[in-house]
Amino acid sequence: MAITDWPLAERPREKLLAQGAAALSDAELLAIFLRTGLPGRSAVDLARDLLSGFGSLRGLLQADLREFSGHAGLGPAKYAQLQAVLEMGRRHLFEDLKRGSALTSPGAVRQFLKSRLMALPHEVFACLFLDNQHRVIAFEELFRGTLDSASVYPREVIKRALAHNAAALILTHNHPSGVAEPSQSDLQLTRRLKESLGLLDIRVLDHLIVGDGDPVSFAERGLL
Repeated sequence: MAITDWPLAERPREKLLAQGAAALSDAELLAIFLRTGLPGRSAVDLARDLLSGFGSLRGLLQADLREFSGHAGLGPAKYAQLQAVLEMGRRHLFEDLKRGSALTSPGAVRQFLKSRLMALPHEVFACLFLDNQHRVIAFEELFRGTLDSASVYPREVIKRALAHNAAALILTHNHPSGVAEPSQSDLQLTRRLKESLGLLDIRVLDHLIVGDGDPVSFAERGLL
């Protein structure tokens, strides 16, 4: 049965307009993005097939062009549309974050960092650079690959902090495994950076690890 033949309250688009996007399942949200299905398969059926094929919505969102386009109903045009939607969401979150103090908006900080780092298949170390009132100046990804205390160079972090005239930083990196628990290497790295930046009176306010759930805060755990 085509979606247009479904009861109005069960159609994804109408359901979103009536109840809000949060009321929809992953498959229903994806169906709205897809717009159409395949012969004999509605957009919702196709969305369910894709979520099963990619393993999850996260798996679909982090797929590269080749992997994405290898599934029926998807291609370069849909990939470009999806990347544009994701980037608009990230920019919207960043604009919200810049309006206030990072310390008084911990939820906004977490939401923004999750939007930037959670779906990445590789490790990334990044910084939020803050002014002396803890307002966000900039966000930069500084290192990629397998991260440990030896592969993140304090001098590069210091160089970028000075370039932005930052008074404070929030450090962040992701764990592609989805498990956000800090390792001994993470603790050593944080200590090294805090000591190096402290010599220039640049404060490290927090270090957040992004995984599948809520980011883990070193400050909240008393690890700074």
